[in-house]
Parts: sequence; C-alpha cells; structure tokens
Amino acid sequence: MRKFLFMLAAFVSAFQLSAADTNAPAPLKIGTLEATNYYDKEMIVTGKVVQVTIRPTMTYLNLDEKYPDSPFSVVIFHSHSSFYGNANALKGKSIEIRGKIKNYHDKPEMSLDSTNQLTVIGVTNLELFLKPVAPTTSVTTNSLPAAPSTNSLPEIM
Repeated sequence: MRKFLFMLAAFVSAFQLSAADTNAPAPLKIGTLEATNYYDKEMIVTGKVVQVTIRPTMTYLNLDEKYPDSPFSVVIFHSHSSFYGNANALKGKSIEIRGKIKNYHDKPEMSLDSTNQLTVIGVTNLELFLKPVAPTTSVTTNSLPAAPSTNSLPEIM
C-alpha cells in the first residue's frame, strides 16, 4: 500500500510539473496609457480606434487620441499581414490587440500580423465585420452592370 501511495504521489507531482511547464500565463490586459511600461512584452492592449491612416504599404490605427498625441498605435504592414479587411470599419470601435509591444520613436506600438490578434469588443464574428461590402449596382435593359470601383480611396491623414 505504501508503494502505491508513493507512486501515486510521484505521478501527481510529475503531472503538476509538466502542466506548469506547458501552460504559460496568459498575457495581461492593459489600457493604452500603460503600454510604455511593457516594452518587449506580450500583452493585450485595449483602446478605441479614433484614427485610421492607410498608406500604400501600411495602415495605422491610432488608439484613444489622434496622431501625434495617440498613446498607442497599431501598424499593419500590408506585405506580411493576414489582415485584409476594411480598416476604416474599425474607426470608433473599441478593440483589444494581442502581441508584443514595441518602442517606435519613444512611443508604444504593436504590429498586427494576423487577424486573430485583433478583437472588436462587442462583435462576435470579426471576419463578417471587416469583410468589405460590395457596392450595389442597378441594371437597365440597355446597359451592363457597372464594375465595382477599385480606385476608391480610403481615409488618408
């Protein structure tokens, strides 16, 4: 019986050690003003998107304040991101962004590399929320439907 209890205790302690090794703690959830305290750390930052700036190679989301006063920015590099949604749809929405906080010109920012890093608070299906809506066209008997415009310019600041 002693042998059994000893083996059981050894098994339980080994199981607890292996579980502790594989279960990394979840990142802390912080506000935008706290981000300067967590450079190079994996965090979840919450804030409201107040400005969306779209450039040819990248998109910026400024949280809680417009540039240059924004306490936190999210940058989306178009060349290496799985984010293909309508970033302007995020304007005015509260979001959570998960990733490593970087120091860029003495300001905290995070790079969005994957859509699963971003959560819109109060929206359950991010893909439906960000999917661009195709423009509606009317068809008359003597004309073809108009092709959707590819030259629509997003907000650029």
